Amino acid sequence: MDEVTNNLEEQSRAELLLQRRSVRLGLIWGIWGLAALFFATQVYMMYLKEEKRISFFRGFLLQALSCAIWALATPLVLWLARRYRIERNSWRHTLPLHFAIGIALVSLMLVVDFVLYMLCLGRIASITPVSIFHNVYYNLDRWLMTYWVIVLISHAFNYYNSFRKGELKAAQLRTQLAQAQLEALKMQLHPHFLFNTLHSISALLNKDVEAARSMIARLGDFLRLTLENGGSQEVTLQQEIEFLNGYLDIERIRFQDRLTTLVEVDPTVLDVRVPNLILQPLVENAMRHAIANSDRGRIEVLAGPSNGMLRIQVKDNGPGLQVVRSYINRSKGVGLANTKARLARLYGPSHRLEFENEPNGGLVVTMEIPRHTTQFPLS
Repeated sequence: MDEVTNNLEEQSRAELLLQRRSVRLGLIWGIWGLAALFFATQVYMMYLKEEKRISFFRGFLLQALSCAIWALATPLVLWLARRYRIERNSWRHTLPLHFAIGIALVSLMLVVDFVLYMLCLGRIASITPVSIFHNVYYNLDRWLMTYWVIVLISHAFNYYNSFRKGELKAAQLRTQLAQAQLEALKMQLHPHFLFNTLHSISALLNKDVEAARSMIARLGDFLRLTLENGGSQEVTLQQEIEFLNGYLDIERIRFQDRLTTLVEVDPTVLDVRVPNLILQPLVENAMRHAIANSDRGRIEVLAGPSNGMLRIQVKDNGPGLQVVRSYINRSKGVGLANTKARLARLYGPSHRLEFENEPNGGLVVTMEIPRHTTQFPLS
């Protein structure tokens, strides 16, 4: 969708350029200038085999006269087309109105053209009411057709412009909807994480008051980091690792010797942008199963480049994929479901999230996303 939006915005900029009076007039005179060249070529070729030939320059001047009249009249015709648009609910009166205005305007233009044409040829005596009437009568159909061509082109452009504006508005609304959905998904993580942490603090109060106080302090630091970037869908990997370390500090206090962690990040990907709070649900899931099924749970978080993508792996020494699938199927995997939805909304098919058993036991979650350092457009 971002590509469609960019194309629409580029077209909108072109339309804004056409709204400048100087650009429109330059375009009109340029088109009629080319038409004068084409008609002059026709006149020159028509008289080429005649005894009384006409020079190309003179033929161009004579044709340019008519085209100049049309160039002067075109802005008025375009204004009339916009002012009296032929639409479904108004065509019964705008269509006859255009016929009447077209005949009157074209007749006046033919009179002016004939008089100026005769003056250029030096045939002032030929300017009579009868000759003027004949000229108007024999040329009215062709000139009136030109009037209608301009009117139809104006209508086509206006309808196309309205369609593009509607499409741009629809694209913007889809983007706003996607942002709202992402924000709702992200906000879902806060009460989920906070509830689990408060439950851990409550469990420690009767066992280790100092540990509970330390956990509260770490929770405050973690919430400060999340609130500082609360309005961003994406943060740098370095910021995300800071969030993760704050969370792991809390969990290490809770489980003490039962939990060991390892976080290794390639320095070359620290500035890559990732979804805000994307790692915490994955690590929480890994830790839940590692601790529940082992006296000593181990969590590893590895991040680095891979074929132009950012690859992040979360490994644990838990029971593996079968138990995780059963956990998700029981609709308890709120964080995992949230993670899948956010990745799909942000990156579409340009991401990978896989759950695999480790050869030596445990589970490895592999996430790959586009490697970029600027805010990623919604897709």
